[in-house]
Amino acid sequence: MKFTDFNLKESIQQAVEEAGFTEPSPVQKEAIPLVLDGHDIIAQAQTGTGKTAAFGLPIMSMMKADGSVEGLVIVPTRELAMQVSDELYRFGQKSGLKTATVYGGTAYGKQIDRINQASIVVATPGRLQDLLQSGKIKINPQFVVLDEADEMLDMGFLDEIKNIFKFLPKERQTLMFSATMPKAIRKLAEEILNNPKTVSITKSETTNTKINQQYYVVQEHERDDALVRLIDFKNPTKCIIFCRMKKEVDRLVAHLTAQGFKVSGLHGDMEQKQREVTIRAFKQGGIDIFVATDVAARGLDVNDVTHVFNYHIPFDSESYVHRIGRTGRGGKSGEAITLVSPNELRTIKRIEKDVGTQMSTEIIPTRIEVQDAKANELIAKIADTRVTESAINLVKTLQHDLDIVTIAHLLASMIQEENEVKGKDKIGLDHAEIAKALERSKDERSSKNRGRGRSPRRHNDRDRNDRGGDRRSKTRQHSGGGRDSRNAGRGSNRG
Repeated sequence: MKFTDFNLKESIQQAVEEAGFTEPSPVQKEAIPLVLDGHDIIAQAQTGTGKTAAFGLPIMSMMKADGSVEGLVIVPTRELAMQVSDELYRFGQKSGLKTATVYGGTAYGKQIDRINQASIVVATPGRLQDLLQSGKIKINPQFVVLDEADEMLDMGFLDEIKNIFKFLPKERQTLMFSATMPKAIRKLAEEILNNPKTVSITKSETTNTKINQQYYVVQEHERDDALVRLIDFKNPTKCIIFCRMKKEVDRLVAHLTAQGFKVSGLHGDMEQKQREVTIRAFKQGGIDIFVATDVAARGLDVNDVTHVFNYHIPFDSESYVHRIGRTGRGGKSGEAITLVSPNELRTIKRIEKDVGTQMSTEIIPTRIEVQDAKANELIAKIADTRVTESAINLVKTLQHDLDIVTIAHLLASMIQEENEVKGKDKIGLDHAEIAKALERSKDERSSKNRGRGRSPRRHNDRDRNDRGGDRRSKTRQHSGGGRDSRNAGRGSNRG
Protein backbone atom coordinates (compact mmCIF):
# COMPACT_ATOMS: atom_id res chain seq x y z
CA MET A 1 0.00 0.00 0.00
CA LYS A 2 1.19 3.55 -0.79
CA PHE A 3 0.22 6.93 0.64
CA THR A 4 -1.26 7.81 -2.75
CA ASP A 5 -3.92 5.11 -2.14
CA PHE A 6 -5.49 7.30 0.58
CA ASN A 7 -6.44 10.03 -1.94
CA LEU A 8 -5.31 12.80 0.40
CA LYS A 9 -5.64 16.45 -0.59
CA GLU A 10 -3.03 17.24 -3.25
CA SER A 11 -1.10 19.73 -1.10
CA ILE A 12 -0.97 17.22 1.79
CA GLN A 13 0.19 14.43 -0.52
CA GLN A 14 2.91 16.70 -1.85
CA ALA A 15 4.14 17.36 1.71
CA VAL A 16 4.16 13.62 2.40
CA GLU A 17 6.32 12.99 -0.65
CA GLU A 18 8.72 15.79 0.27
CA ALA A 19 9.06 14.22 3.75
CA GLY A 20 10.21 11.02 2.02
CA PHE A 21 7.24 8.90 3.12
CA THR A 22 6.18 6.20 0.65
CA GLU A 23 4.63 3.24 2.48
CA PRO A 24 2.36 3.79 5.50
CA SER A 25 3.11 2.11 8.82
CA PRO A 26 0.58 -0.42 10.21
CA VAL A 27 -1.20 2.16 12.39
CA GLN A 28 -1.36 4.62 9.48
CA LYS A 29 -2.68 1.94 7.15
CA GLU A 30 -5.54 1.12 9.52
CA ALA A 31 -6.34 4.53 11.01
CA ILE A 32 -6.19 6.94 8.05
CA PRO A 33 -9.10 5.41 6.04
CA LEU A 34 -11.29 5.32 9.18
CA VAL A 35 -10.56 8.97 9.98
CA LEU A 36 -11.25 10.02 6.38
CA ASP A 37 -14.60 8.21 6.59
CA GLY A 38 -15.53 10.36 9.59
CA HIS A 39 -15.31 7.74 12.36
CA ASP A 40 -14.20 8.33 15.93
CA ILE A 41 -11.35 5.92 16.68
CA ILE A 42 -9.53 4.48 19.68
CA ALA A 43 -6.09 3.30 18.59
CA GLN A 44 -3.54 1.31 20.54
CA ALA A 45 -0.05 1.84 19.17
CA GLN A 46 3.40 2.48 20.62
CA THR A 47 5.48 5.64 20.23
CA GLY A 48 7.53 5.55 17.05
CA THR A 49 4.87 3.81 14.95
CA GLY A 50 3.84 6.96 13.05
CA LYS A 51 0.84 8.06 15.12
CA THR A 52 1.20 11.79 14.38
CA ALA A 53 0.85 11.19 10.65
CA ALA A 54 -1.93 8.64 11.33
CA PHE A 55 -4.18 11.36 12.75
CA GLY A 56 -2.55 14.47 11.27
CA LEU A 57 -2.66 13.63 7.57
CA PRO A 58 -6.37 12.72 7.33
CA ILE A 59 -7.69 15.58 9.49
CA MET A 60 -5.53 18.14 7.64
CA SER A 61 -6.71 16.71 4.34
CA MET A 62 -10.30 17.50 5.42
CA MET A 63 -9.61 20.99 6.83
CA LYS A 64 -10.74 24.14 5.03
CA ALA A 65 -8.03 26.57 6.25
CA ASP A 66 -10.78 29.15 6.89
CA GLY A 67 -8.91 31.01 9.64
CA SER A 68 -10.58 29.26 12.59
CA VAL A 69 -9.24 26.52 14.89
CA GLU A 70 -10.40 23.35 13.14
CA GLY A 71 -8.19 20.84 14.97
CA LEU A 72 -7.15 20.35 18.61
CA VAL A 73 -4.44 17.89 19.68
CA ILE A 74 -3.96 17.30 23.43
CA VAL A 75 -0.63 15.79 24.56
CA PRO A 76 0.94 15.13 28.00
CA THR A 77 4.21 17.11 27.83
CA ARG A 78 5.56 20.32 26.35
CA GLU A 79 8.30 18.43 24.47
CA LEU A 80 5.71 16.26 22.77
CA ALA A 81 3.59 19.35 22.07
CA MET A 82 6.52 20.96 20.25
CA GLN A 83 7.37 17.80 18.33
CA VAL A 84 3.79 17.15 17.20
CA SER A 85 3.33 20.80 16.28
CA ASP A 86 6.51 20.80 14.18
CA GLU A 87 5.43 17.69 12.28
CA LEU A 88 1.89 18.97 11.66
CA TYR A 89 3.31 22.29 10.46
CA ARG A 90 5.55 20.43 8.01
CA PHE A 91 2.59 18.47 6.62
CA GLY A 92 0.19 21.44 6.49
CA GLN A 93 2.45 24.26 5.33
CA LYS A 94 1.55 23.90 1.65
CA SER A 95 -2.16 23.90 2.56
CA GLY A 96 -1.96 27.18 4.47
CA LEU A 97 -2.59 25.40 7.79
CA LYS A 98 -0.89 27.10 10.75
CA THR A 99 -0.21 25.45 14.10
CA ALA A 100 -0.08 26.93 17.61
CA THR A 101 1.74 25.24 20.50
CA VAL A 102 0.26 25.78 23.97
CA TYR A 103 1.92 24.76 27.26
CA GLY A 104 2.68 26.12 30.73
CA GLY A 105 5.66 28.31 31.57
CA THR A 106 5.22 30.83 28.74
CA ALA A 107 3.26 34.10 28.48
CA TYR A 108 -0.49 33.83 27.87
CA GLY A 109 -0.58 36.76 25.45
CA LYS A 110 1.72 35.29 22.82
CA GLN A 111 -0.03 31.92 22.93
CA ILE A 112 -3.47 33.52 22.58
CA ASP A 113 -2.26 35.51 19.55
CA ARG A 114 -0.99 32.31 17.92
CA ILE A 115 -4.22 30.45 18.67
CA ASN A 116 -6.22 33.21 16.99
CA GLN A 117 -4.21 32.69 13.79
CA ALA A 118 -4.03 28.88 13.88
CA SER A 119 -5.90 26.06 12.17
CA ILE A 120 -4.52 23.44 14.60
CA VAL A 121 -3.75 23.88 18.31
CA VAL A 122 -1.40 21.41 20.02
CA ALA A 123 -1.71 21.79 23.80
CA THR A 124 -0.90 20.28 27.18
CA PRO A 125 -3.96 19.77 29.42
CA GLY A 126 -3.19 22.18 32.28
CA ARG A 127 -2.58 25.31 30.23
CA LEU A 128 -5.44 24.51 27.81
CA GLN A 129 -7.87 24.12 30.72
CA ASP A 130 -6.74 27.48 32.14
CA LEU A 131 -7.31 29.26 28.82
CA LEU A 132 -10.77 27.73 28.34
CA GLN A 133 -12.02 28.18 31.92
CA SER A 134 -10.83 31.80 32.10
CA GLY A 135 -12.57 32.59 28.83
CA LYS A 136 -9.34 33.80 27.26
CA ILE A 137 -10.02 31.61 24.22
CA LYS A 138 -13.11 30.10 22.61
CA ILE A 139 -12.57 27.38 20.06
CA ASN A 140 -14.90 25.04 18.17
CA PRO A 141 -12.64 22.37 16.68
CA GLN A 142 -14.16 19.88 14.29
CA PHE A 143 -11.36 17.38 15.05
CA VAL A 144 -10.05 16.55 18.55
CA VAL A 145 -7.13 14.20 19.22
CA LEU A 146 -5.93 12.75 22.54
CA ASP A 147 -2.35 11.59 21.99
CA GLU A 148 -0.50 9.41 24.54
CA ALA A 149 -3.75 9.15 26.55
CA ASP A 150 -2.35 6.63 29.04
CA GLU A 151 0.60 8.91 29.79
CA MET A 152 -1.79 11.80 30.52
CA LEU A 153 -3.70 9.65 32.98
CA ASP A 154 -0.46 8.48 34.63
CA MET A 155 0.47 12.14 35.11
CA GLY A 156 -2.85 12.87 36.80
CA PHE A 157 -4.55 14.83 34.03
CA LEU A 158 -7.88 12.95 33.99
CA ASP A 159 -9.86 15.77 35.64
CA GLU A 160 -8.37 18.38 33.31
CA ILE A 161 -9.24 16.32 30.24
CA LYS A 162 -12.84 15.88 31.38
CA ASN A 163 -13.12 19.62 32.06
CA ILE A 164 -11.65 20.51 28.65
CA PHE A 165 -14.29 18.45 26.85
CA LYS A 166 -17.04 20.51 28.56
CA PHE A 167 -15.85 23.48 26.46
CA LEU A 168 -15.70 21.59 23.15
CA PRO A 169 -18.56 21.22 20.65
CA LYS A 170 -20.76 18.13 20.85
CA GLU A 171 -20.55 17.65 17.09
CA ARG A 172 -16.95 16.70 16.51
CA GLN A 173 -14.73 13.81 15.40
CA THR A 174 -12.63 12.51 18.30
CA LEU A 175 -9.53 10.34 17.98
CA MET A 176 -7.78 8.69 20.94
CA PHE A 177 -4.27 7.20 20.71
CA SER A 178 -2.70 5.27 23.56
CA ALA A 179 0.19 2.82 23.99
CA THR A 180 -1.78 0.79 26.55
CA MET A 181 -5.49 0.34 27.21
CA PRO A 182 -6.13 0.18 30.97
CA LYS A 183 -9.69 0.35 32.32
CA ALA A 184 -9.45 4.09 32.98
CA ILE A 185 -8.67 4.75 29.31
CA ARG A 186 -11.56 2.59 28.11
CA LYS A 187 -13.93 4.33 30.54
CA LEU A 188 -12.78 7.75 29.30
CA ALA A 189 -13.24 6.58 25.70
CA GLU A 190 -16.86 5.64 26.47
CA GLU A 191 -17.49 9.17 27.76
CA ILE A 192 -15.91 11.22 24.95
CA LEU A 193 -16.05 9.00 21.82
CA ASN A 194 -19.08 8.29 19.64
CA ASN A 195 -19.34 4.68 18.40
CA PRO A 196 -15.57 4.48 17.88
CA LYS A 197 -13.78 2.10 15.56
CA THR A 198 -10.87 0.25 17.15
CA VAL A 199 -7.33 0.10 15.77
CA SER A 200 -4.95 -2.23 17.57
CA ILE A 201 -1.41 -2.91 16.40
CA THR A 202 -0.32 -6.42 17.36
CA LYS A 203 2.97 -7.27 19.08
CA SER A 204 4.60 -8.30 15.84
CA GLU A 205 3.74 -4.90 14.37
CA THR A 206 4.77 -2.73 17.34
CA THR A 207 8.44 -2.72 16.37
CA ASN A 208 9.47 -1.43 12.99
CA THR A 209 10.72 -4.29 10.82
CA LYS A 210 13.29 -1.90 9.33
CA ILE A 211 15.04 -1.64 12.71
CA ASN A 212 17.92 -4.10 13.08
CA GLN A 213 17.88 -5.11 16.76
CA GLN A 214 21.05 -6.43 18.41
CA TYR A 215 22.34 -7.07 21.91
CA TYR A 216 25.89 -7.37 23.21
CA VAL A 217 26.77 -9.15 26.46
CA VAL A 218 29.37 -7.34 28.56
CA GLN A 219 30.50 -7.33 32.17
CA GLU A 220 29.14 -4.45 34.25
CA HIS A 221 32.50 -2.63 34.39
CA GLU A 222 32.87 -2.82 30.58
CA ARG A 223 29.79 -0.76 29.62
CA ASP A 224 31.65 2.51 28.96
CA ASP A 225 34.38 0.83 26.90
CA ALA A 226 31.80 -1.21 24.98
CA LEU A 227 29.72 1.88 24.18
CA VAL A 228 32.71 3.85 22.85
CA ARG A 229 33.91 0.85 20.82
CA LEU A 230 30.48 0.36 19.23
CA ILE A 231 30.10 4.05 18.39
CA ASP A 232 33.54 3.90 16.74
CA PHE A 233 32.57 0.76 14.83
CA LYS A 234 29.00 1.70 13.84
CA ASN A 235 29.95 5.31 13.05
CA PRO A 236 26.37 6.62 13.49
CA THR A 237 25.33 9.80 11.72
CA LYS A 238 23.03 10.68 14.59
CA CYS A 239 22.26 8.51 17.64
CA ILE A 240 20.43 8.50 20.97
CA ILE A 241 21.83 6.73 24.05
CA PHE A 242 19.22 5.84 26.68
CA CYS A 243 20.06 5.73 30.39
CA ARG A 244 17.95 4.97 33.43
CA MET A 245 18.98 7.87 35.69
CA LYS A 246 19.83 11.57 35.38
CA LYS A 247 23.22 11.19 37.07
CA GLU A 248 24.08 8.48 34.53
CA VAL A 249 23.26 10.91 31.71
CA ASP A 250 25.60 13.57 33.11
CA ARG A 251 28.42 11.08 33.68
CA LEU A 252 28.15 9.61 30.17
CA VAL A 253 28.04 13.05 28.55
CA ALA A 254 31.28 13.97 30.34
CA HIS A 255 32.89 10.64 29.40
CA LEU A 256 31.96 10.80 25.71
CA THR A 257 32.92 14.48 25.45
CA ALA A 258 36.37 13.55 26.78
CA GLN A 259 36.58 10.97 23.97
CA GLY A 260 36.08 13.72 21.38
CA PHE A 261 32.42 13.13 20.47
CA LYS A 262 29.90 15.94 19.88
CA VAL A 263 27.44 15.00 22.61
CA SER A 264 24.78 16.54 24.84
CA GLY A 265 22.34 15.26 27.45
CA LEU A 266 18.62 15.62 28.14
CA HIS A 267 16.99 15.09 31.52
CA GLY A 268 14.51 16.64 33.92
CA ASP A 269 16.89 18.98 35.76
CA MET A 270 17.56 21.07 32.65
CA GLU A 271 15.87 24.45 32.20
CA GLN A 272 13.23 24.49 29.45
CA LYS A 273 15.18 27.02 27.37
CA GLN A 274 18.28 24.82 27.55
CA ARG A 275 16.25 21.76 26.56
CA GLU A 276 14.85 23.51 23.49
CA VAL A 277 18.31 24.71 22.41
CA THR A 278 19.75 21.20 22.88
CA ILE A 279 16.98 19.50 20.88
CA ARG A 280 17.33 22.07 18.10
CA ALA A 281 21.11 21.52 17.95
CA PHE A 282 20.56 17.74 17.69
CA LYS A 283 18.04 18.17 14.88
CA GLN A 284 20.27 20.57 12.95
CA GLY A 285 23.48 18.52 13.28
CA GLY A 286 25.37 20.57 15.87
CA ILE A 287 25.26 17.49 18.11
CA ASP A 288 25.77 13.92 16.86
CA ILE A 289 25.01 12.03 20.09
CA PHE A 290 22.10 12.58 22.46
CA VAL A 291 22.15 10.97 25.93
CA ALA A 292 18.72 10.92 27.58
CA THR A 293 16.45 9.30 30.15
CA ASP A 294 13.25 7.58 28.99
CA VAL A 295 10.87 10.24 30.22
CA ALA A 296 12.96 13.22 29.10
CA ALA A 297 13.06 11.81 25.55
CA ARG A 298 9.32 11.13 25.34
CA GLY A 299 8.01 12.93 22.30
CA LEU A 300 11.46 13.49 20.80
CA ASP A 301 10.92 13.09 17.07
CA VAL A 302 13.96 13.29 14.79
CA ASN A 303 13.65 11.50 11.46
CA ASP A 304 17.33 10.90 10.72
CA VAL A 305 18.43 9.06 13.87
CA THR A 306 20.46 6.11 12.54
CA HIS A 307 21.16 4.31 15.84
CA VAL A 308 19.65 3.89 19.29
CA PHE A 309 21.84 2.56 22.11
CA ASN A 310 20.43 1.15 25.34
CA TYR A 311 23.26 1.73 27.84
CA HIS A 312 21.19 -0.28 30.30
CA ILE A 313 18.31 -2.55 29.38
CA PRO A 314 14.97 -0.74 30.06
CA PHE A 315 12.75 -1.76 32.96
CA ASP A 316 9.92 -3.07 30.79
CA SER A 317 9.01 -4.07 27.25
CA GLU A 318 7.00 -0.92 26.55
CA SER A 319 10.00 1.26 27.38
CA TYR A 320 12.08 -0.83 24.99
CA VAL A 321 9.62 -0.23 22.15
CA HIS A 322 9.45 3.50 22.98
CA ARG A 323 13.24 3.73 22.88
CA ILE A 324 13.97 1.90 19.66
CA GLY A 325 11.10 3.70 17.93
CA ARG A 326 13.33 6.79 17.78
CA THR A 327 15.18 5.26 14.82
CA GLY A 328 13.90 3.77 11.57
CA ARG A 329 11.41 6.60 11.04
CA GLY A 330 9.95 7.93 7.81
CA GLY A 331 10.53 4.67 5.94
CA LYS A 332 14.25 4.64 6.73
CA SER A 333 16.17 1.76 8.33
CA GLY A 334 17.86 1.96 11.72
CA GLU A 335 19.76 -0.01 14.34
CA ALA A 336 18.85 -0.61 17.98
CA ILE A 337 21.74 -1.81 20.14
CA THR A 338 21.38 -2.98 23.74
CA LEU A 339 24.16 -3.65 26.26
CA VAL A 340 23.31 -6.40 28.76
CA SER A 341 25.20 -8.13 31.55
CA PRO A 342 25.11 -11.96 31.86
CA ASN A 343 22.57 -11.55 34.69
CA GLU A 344 20.21 -9.63 32.39
CA LEU A 345 19.93 -12.30 29.69
CA ARG A 346 16.60 -13.52 31.09
CA THR A 347 15.23 -9.97 30.81
CA ILE A 348 16.28 -9.64 27.17
CA LYS A 349 14.57 -12.95 26.36
CA ARG A 350 11.41 -11.79 28.15
CA ILE A 351 11.38 -8.56 26.12
CA GLU A 352 11.80 -10.55 22.91
CA LYS A 353 8.76 -12.64 23.87
CA ASP A 354 6.63 -9.68 24.99
CA VAL A 355 7.38 -7.55 21.94
CA GLY A 356 7.26 -10.43 19.46
CA THR A 357 10.67 -9.69 18.00
CA GLN A 358 14.03 -11.42 17.61
CA MET A 359 17.29 -9.69 18.49
CA SER A 360 20.58 -10.95 17.11
CA THR A 361 23.41 -11.75 19.54
CA GLU A 362 26.56 -9.92 18.49
CA ILE A 363 30.16 -9.72 19.71
CA ILE A 364 31.92 -6.43 20.51
CA PRO A 365 34.50 -5.95 17.72
CA THR A 366 38.16 -5.95 18.75
CA ARG A 367 40.30 -2.84 18.56
CA ILE A 368 42.10 -4.25 15.51
CA GLU A 369 38.79 -4.98 13.72
CA VAL A 370 37.60 -1.43 14.27
CA GLN A 371 40.95 -0.04 13.19
CA ASP A 372 40.82 -2.09 9.98
CA ALA A 373 37.25 -0.94 9.26
CA LYS A 374 38.27 2.68 9.74
CA ALA A 375 41.28 2.17 7.45
CA ASN A 376 39.04 0.79 4.70
CA GLU A 377 36.69 3.77 5.07
CA LEU A 378 39.66 6.09 4.92
CA ILE A 379 41.01 4.44 1.75
CA ALA A 380 37.61 4.78 0.08
CA LYS A 381 37.35 8.41 1.17
CA ILE A 382 40.84 9.23 -0.16
CA ALA A 383 40.04 7.56 -3.48
CA ASP A 384 36.91 9.72 -3.86
CA THR A 385 38.56 12.98 -2.83
CA ARG A 386 39.04 15.65 -5.49
CA VAL A 387 42.61 16.93 -5.85
CA THR A 388 42.77 20.69 -5.27
CA GLU A 389 45.33 23.16 -6.55
CA SER A 390 46.37 24.12 -3.01
CA ALA A 391 47.09 20.46 -2.24
CA ILE A 392 49.29 20.18 -5.35
CA ASN A 393 51.22 23.28 -4.26
CA LEU A 394 51.65 21.86 -0.76
CA VAL A 395 53.14 18.62 -2.09
CA LYS A 396 55.49 20.60 -4.37
CA THR A 397 56.70 22.59 -1.36
CA LEU A 398 57.31 19.41 0.65
CA GLN A 399 59.24 17.85 -2.24
CA HIS A 400 62.03 20.37 -1.72
CA ASP A 401 63.09 18.39 1.37
CA LEU A 402 61.30 15.01 1.13
CA ASP A 403 60.66 12.35 -1.49
CA ILE A 404 57.08 11.61 -2.56
CA VAL A 405 56.85 8.26 -0.71
CA THR A 406 57.93 9.83 2.59
CA ILE A 407 55.39 12.64 2.10
CA ALA A 408 52.63 10.09 1.54
CA HIS A 409 53.65 8.13 4.66
CA LEU A 410 53.73 11.27 6.80
CA LEU A 411 50.31 12.49 5.61
CA ALA A 412 48.78 9.01 6.09
CA SER A 413 50.24 8.88 9.62
CA MET A 414 48.67 12.24 10.47
CA ILE A 415 45.27 11.10 9.25
CA GLN A 416 45.44 7.72 10.99
CA GLU A 417 46.49 9.35 14.26
CA GLU A 418 43.16 11.18 14.30
CA ASN A 419 41.31 7.87 13.68
CA GLU A 420 43.23 5.81 16.22
CA VAL A 421 41.04 3.35 18.14
CA LYS A 422 41.89 3.27 21.84
CA GLY A 423 41.09 0.85 24.63
CA LYS A 424 41.74 -2.81 25.31
CA ASP A 425 41.46 -5.27 22.46
CA LYS A 426 38.70 -7.60 23.75
CA ILE A 427 35.54 -6.30 25.38
CA GLY A 428 32.51 -8.36 26.41
CA LEU A 429 31.65 -12.05 26.03
CA ASP A 430 32.17 -14.15 22.92
CA HIS A 431 29.56 -16.52 21.45
CA ALA A 432 30.71 -19.52 23.52
CA GLU A 433 30.62 -17.52 26.76
CA ILE A 434 27.19 -16.10 25.91
CA ALA A 435 25.86 -19.62 25.21
CA LYS A 436 27.08 -20.74 28.66
CA ALA A 437 25.52 -17.69 30.31
CA LEU A 438 22.19 -18.41 28.58
CA GLU A 439 22.30 -22.02 29.81
CA ARG A 440 23.00 -20.85 33.35
CA SER A 441 20.04 -18.46 33.23
CA LYS A 442 17.78 -21.30 32.02
CA ASP A 443 19.05 -23.58 34.80
CA GLU A 444 18.46 -20.88 37.42
CA ARG A 445 14.92 -20.33 36.15
CA SER A 446 14.20 -24.06 36.20
CA SER A 447 15.54 -24.46 39.73
CA LYS A 448 13.46 -21.51 40.92
CA ASN A 449 10.35 -23.01 39.34
CA ARG A 450 11.04 -26.36 41.02
CA GLY A 451 11.57 -24.65 44.36
CA ARG A 452 8.35 -22.70 44.32
CA GLY A 453 6.26 -25.52 45.74
CA ARG A 454 8.70 -26.17 48.60
CA SER A 455 9.37 -22.56 49.56
CA PRO A 456 6.22 -20.50 49.15
CA ARG A 457 7.43 -17.87 51.60
CA ARG A 458 10.62 -17.19 49.64
CA HIS A 459 8.64 -17.17 46.38
CA ASN A 460 6.17 -14.64 47.76
CA ASP A 461 8.97 -12.46 49.05
CA ARG A 462 10.63 -12.52 45.66
CA ASP A 463 7.37 -11.58 43.93
CA ARG A 464 6.89 -8.78 46.43
CA ASN A 465 10.42 -7.52 45.79
CA ASP A 466 9.86 -7.68 42.04
CA ARG A 467 6.67 -5.69 42.34
CA GLY A 468 8.43 -3.23 44.59
CA GLY A 469 11.12 -2.86 41.95
CA ASP A 470 8.47 -2.11 39.33
CA ARG A 471 6.94 0.50 41.60
CA ARG A 472 10.34 2.02 42.29
CA SER A 473 11.11 2.18 38.58
CA LYS A 474 7.79 3.83 37.84
CA THR A 475 8.34 6.28 40.70
CA ARG A 476 11.72 7.15 39.27
CA GLN A 477 10.27 7.62 35.79
CA HIS A 478 7.49 9.92 36.98
CA SER A 479 9.39 11.83 39.65
CA GLY A 480 9.49 15.55 39.07
CA GLY A 481 6.31 15.48 36.99
CA GLY A 482 3.45 17.84 37.53
CA ARG A 483 0.57 19.61 35.96
CA ASP A 484 1.86 22.19 33.58
CA SER A 485 -0.62 24.87 34.61
CA ARG A 486 0.20 24.73 38.33
CA ASN A 487 3.86 23.81 38.13
CA ALA A 488 4.80 25.46 34.88
CA GLY A 489 8.51 25.23 35.45
CA ARG A 490 8.31 21.51 36.19
CA GLY A 491 5.43 20.38 33.99
CA SER A 492 7.35 18.00 31.76
CA ASN A 493 10.87 18.26 33.09
CA ARG A 494 10.73 14.68 34.25
CA GLY A 495 13.40 12.09 33.89
